Amino acid sequence: MQWADFLANEAATHSLSPEQTAAFVERLKTENSGKSEAKLASELNIGAAAFKKRMAEVYEKFAKSYPELATSNSRGKLEKLRACLTAKYNGGQDVRPTIKEIHQNIPPAVPFEKFVGREAELEELHQELQTSRQVAIVAVAGMGGVGKTELAIQYAKQHLQNYQGGVCWLSAQGINVGIQILRFFELKFNRIAPDDWELADRLRYCWENWQQGEVLLVFDNVIDYKKQVQPYLPPELPRFKVLLTTRQEFDRTLPQLPLGVFKPLAAMKLLKLLVDRERLKSEPWVAREICKSLGYLPLALELVGRYLDTMPDLSLETLRKRLEKKRLEHEAVAKANPLMRYEYGVAEAFALSWEQLDENAQTLGCRLSLYALADIPFSVEWIKDDDEQELWEKAIAQLWKLHLIQWQSKGIYRLHPLIRQFFQMKLDESSEADKVKTIFAALMLEVAKQIPPQPNREDIFNLTPFIPHLTEVAIHLSQYLSDEDLIGLFRGLGWFYYGQGLYQQAEPWYKLCKEVAENRLGLEHPDVAASLNNLGELYRSTGRYGEAEPLYQQSLELTKRLLRDNHPDIATSLNNLALLYESTGRYSEAEPLHQQALELYKRLLGDNHPDVATSLNNLALLYESTGRYSEAEPLYQQALALRKRLLGDNHPHVANSLDNIAGLYSSTKRYSEAEPLYQQALELRKRLLGNNHPDVAISLNNLGELYSSTRRYSEAEPLYQQALELRKRSLGDNHPNVATILNNLAALYSSIGRYNEAEPLYQQALAIYEQTLGVGHPDTIRVRGNYAIFLRKPYR
Repeated sequence: MQWADFLANEAATHSLSPEQTAAFVERLKTENSGKSEAKLASELNIGAAAFKKRMAEVYEKFAKSYPELATSNSRGKLEKLRACLTAKYNGGQDVRPTIKEIHQNIPPAVPFEKFVGREAELEELHQELQTSRQVAIVAVAGMGGVGKTELAIQYAKQHLQNYQGGVCWLSAQGINVGIQILRFFELKFNRIAPDDWELADRLRYCWENWQQGEVLLVFDNVIDYKKQVQPYLPPELPRFKVLLTTRQEFDRTLPQLPLGVFKPLAAMKLLKLLVDRERLKSEPWVAREICKSLGYLPLALELVGRYLDTMPDLSLETLRKRLEKKRLEHEAVAKANPLMRYEYGVAEAFALSWEQLDENAQTLGCRLSLYALADIPFSVEWIKDDDEQELWEKAIAQLWKLHLIQWQSKGIYRLHPLIRQFFQMKLDESSEADKVKTIFAALMLEVAKQIPPQPNREDIFNLTPFIPHLTEVAIHLSQYLSDEDLIGLFRGLGWFYYGQGLYQQAEPWYKLCKEVAENRLGLEHPDVAASLNNLGELYRSTGRYGEAEPLYQQSLELTKRLLRDNHPDIATSLNNLALLYESTGRYSEAEPLHQQALELYKRLLGDNHPDVATSLNNLALLYESTGRYSEAEPLYQQALALRKRLLGDNHPHVANSLDNIAGLYSSTKRYSEAEPLYQQALELRKRLLGNNHPDVAISLNNLGELYSSTRRYSEAEPLYQQALELRKRSLGDNHPNVATILNNLAALYSSIGRYNEAEPLYQQALAIYEQTLGVGHPDTIRVRGNYAIFLRKPYR
């Protein structure tokens, strides 16, 4: 027996934990005798204090066998323990007698100190085997390469002393398992069952004459439990323990230990054992990204680590890019490393499971690989034909049984990143690849069409699970969308974020929409005009007026040129350009555009259409902004009535109308009429859009203004503060709407004598207005006037 194996046996005999065993073996190795504890701790990736604590626990456990350890100092304990163990190893008589030989045929294992990331599973497995007659190790992530066999080997090695009756390792994929049991019995115990007996009778003879003590039987790589395991099980006696490794999911009658991929820290720990630590330290982020891209799969991590060790000049970033490009075909993961016990590369390991799938299950796996690396909403309940539905249910069951998909919850599944790559490779090898991708892209387009310009809370809840998959199609599969459907996907993604006030997330989709439309459709196309308009709308909403105006103008000119003068899109462009002029104080330019838009909407869509209501509302806003209250009010009322009739009482546009009418009443000092409308609008927006939507900030600010106007300052202040926080979160610190709230809060502080707090807010508001709107804008002039009045206060 080698010294390292002897130490491992001693560790098991004295019930050391995995952490204690690692410290003990490392400390007692002959080649480490001259090394300091700090150096050994570093090699184990732990602190010196942790190493010292573990060794103290080791001495305490060994003191039960060697009492002299209890009276020695730390260095003395080490030397005495080394002497005792050396004497025992060499057969000395001054220590306890050596236990009898334990017969075993366990395959070679990696050194225990290099077996990382499975300490908890080892302990859990031992506990299961103490309470159950048999236990299965199952890969939850479902693929080959999670380390099922290696875990079983390590368990058998480390707990060998617990099985005085021997450890019999059986390959379920080798020759007949019963014959393997007979050979072990004959070879290890030197006894032969009569040749003329039936196999079952010969096995019974083996079990009845097996060496005394607990016995561990390991059935490795089980595919068919009934054929490969059940006929060969020993009698149901407590001393026989059975351990299985399998890719399959057994029923709940058999105790199981799910084995998934590594945790991120364990993955990095494995890399550190294989790759020079300084090399990893120089590119730590890249190392973590490689681990993540490999899905923390132990087999893939070890293959990549060993590959890097053979390529000392290869940067981690270069390898990461190559893996991203070549995926499972890259040599780092494609083939097994000759230094490893496992005989397959990653794709080869997955292929073993792929071959067990029927055609439907293989097809489904390929289809699921087109979804993003996220939870996949997938249900067969929509299939009307019972026979077809049952076929797909069986396909899902096959994939799940072999752990090629992970079940998250009802109708929700997930793919491991490398399995997804494997399925994509299989799909690309198929003659049906383009057809499958076209169908999938069309399916996601139908989801995108369900996204409204301003999604409410229910919309957001229902659509959120699909957003990663819409993104996947937009980035990688847009070539499979038809020209007429092209911008629908990008616009839907933009609306999803824009409608929630998440402008930063919306912007790249609007930009990409414009770019893709121009590249695919050419510059002279209505969808290009629509994409220009959408991007302009985003810029206007975020106060980037200088960028918005040329986009609006291009969109209007292009729409007129392509659609002539009679199309609703022209009215939309007129309306949006008018809103921009209004935002920048160019009221005389805005009014005729609003009027043209309203006339065009009515002529093309009729008087009873939501776009007519929006146009009435916007014209009323212009009249209110220019003090023409008597002209504004009937338009607001018409818009409200139309929206309620067409959209129902519970719609964001109704809340918008209520808020605008309340603002008109407040401007004309009809506060008692304004307050209930503001409160209704606020409640409706919170209920429909959520508490953190930009429109909620509008309502909070407006209600705060009303309370300030009626000297209810203690009620106004918290509303302003909430509105300011929301506005900054969605628009950033330098937006005119943020400046409006700063100005209002400054006025409140000035009114109640908190001058030191008011002045910096006035200054901030004025600076934002001057920067974004210019010195001559009406809002800038108004705030400058407010600040000038404040500076003239005698007691500030």
